[in-house]
Amino acid sequence: MEKIYGQIDLDTIEKLADIINKKELSELTISDGDKTITLKGKKCPPPMPVPMPVIAGGAPVQAAAPVENTLAASEASMAEEVSGKIVKSPIVGTFYSAPSPDKPPFVKTGDEVKKGDVIMIIESMKLMNEIQSDFDGVVEQILVSDGQAVEFDQPIMVIK
Repeated sequence: MEKIYGQIDLDTIEKLADIINKKELSELTISDGDKTITLKGKKCPPPMPVPMPVIAGGAPVQAAAPVENTLAASEASMAEEVSGKIVKSPIVGTFYSAPSPDKPPFVKTGDEVKKGDVIMIIESMKLMNEIQSDFDGVVEQILVSDGQAVEFDQPIMVIK
C-alpha cells in the first residue's frame, strides 16, 4: 500500500472521496497534528429549508415585519412624541459621545449647541468621524448609548 501523505494512504483518501460523493458534501478537512488534508466535492448540497416555528396551538408563527417598515413606524411615532430637530446618523458605524473614554462627552442633555459644533463621533471602518450640529439649540434628548452601533439615517439626538 502506497503512503502518499504522511500516515494517510491512497485507499483512505479514496474512501473519504466516496463518502464525500455519497453524502454530497462540498468539502471535508482532516487534521492530524501539523498535517491537514482537504478534499472538495463537485457540488454543494442545496440549502435546507428553515422550518417555521410552531406555537402551542399548532399554528405557524407569523414572520417578523420587515425592518424598513418597523423603522419607518418607529420614526413616525417618535416624531409625534418629540418636538425639535432630529439629528440622524450620516453613516453606518458606532456612536461615541466623547473623543476618548477618559474625556467628557461633547454634549449632554440640556447643553446649548451652535451650528457647526462637534456633537458626537461615529466610528466607521476604523475612522473616527466628527459629526457637527446642523442646528442651533439645546440638546433635548440623546437617543442612543455610547458605543452603540448605528445605522445610516438613524435618529441619534433631538435638538430643540
